[in-house]
Amino acid sequence: MRRLLVAVGIYAGLLALIASSRSGLAQDPRAMGEAAATQSPAKKVVAQCTLCHNENWRYPVWAIFQSKHAVMADQRTPFANRACETCHGVSDNHVANAVAMPPKVVFRGKNANPASEQNQVCLACHQSGLRMHWKGSLHEASDVGCVSCHQIHTGRDRVLDKITQPEVCFGCHKAQREQINRISHHPIKEGKIACSQCHNPHGSAGPTLLVKATLNETCFTCHAEKRGPFLWEHSPAREDCTNCHTPHGSIHRPLLKARVPWLCQECHSSILHPSTAYSGNNVSLPGAPDRVLARSCLNCHSQVHGSNHPAGARRQR
Repeated sequence: MRRLLVAVGIYAGLLALIASSRSGLAQDPRAMGEAAATQSPAKKVVAQCTLCHNENWRYPVWAIFQSKHAVMADQRTPFANRACETCHGVSDNHVANAVAMPPKVVFRGKNANPASEQNQVCLACHQSGLRMHWKGSLHEASDVGCVSCHQIHTGRDRVLDKITQPEVCFGCHKAQREQINRISHHPIKEGKIACSQCHNPHGSAGPTLLVKATLNETCFTCHAEKRGPFLWEHSPAREDCTNCHTPHGSIHRPLLKARVPWLCQECHSSILHPSTAYSGNNVSLPGAPDRVLARSCLNCHSQVHGSNHPAGARRQR
């Protein structure tokens, strides 16, 4: 037992000696200078910036290390080159006097650069794919900056999450926020679809930043059964889905702009048969006006988007 205790004591002493020698080496100025000389430019920049921008900073800029931008092993990322300076520019004056001199490129706050200058930094890497139509797009023309929607210093960008993305968009698009809370709406607030499934915020060849060249083609990405071609087309449906539907939300199901038969009567007169709208004030005898009760025109004309039936000229089958 005594021999075991002596052996343990000797082993513990050796570990302490090794630890003290390593500590002394780390504190040796010559060793520190050699270590600094072997650091990459990116690591030197990170070491300089994190002297102030650490976990005690007033807002979590240091959370950039949780994002894909800070992967130094990936040559496509900013941190593989000059780290913070890749986006914020070489800012020696800021390092010398952080209070009086902001970085060369500031993305938020009172010292923020113009949106066009900020966006040029982002577009240096992000200019292909979904961003190829950014130049001349509605958001670019409205002087919207990338950081108006995106959060860079975070591991989870809210605009890239289907559930949290709408709240980012609704920061500007107030009318659409109200519309998706109507009784009939696309399941945006339920988190089943996101705004970017229909719109490309970075620009589009189609109208209103739609992901496809036309409105109908965008709708058909989900509603393929309405695409056709049909033997008997319904002209308004073929021309533009919004002739009858409103995309974000409506008080009429299913996303209709108005209730039937009033919606149908915007185009169709009562030449072929009476189509007097039932008001509910007077219950009429069984007859022609009753055909607009319940589902109204859709009681008979059920194939309103188009029909492939040989006898479906009036979209009844």
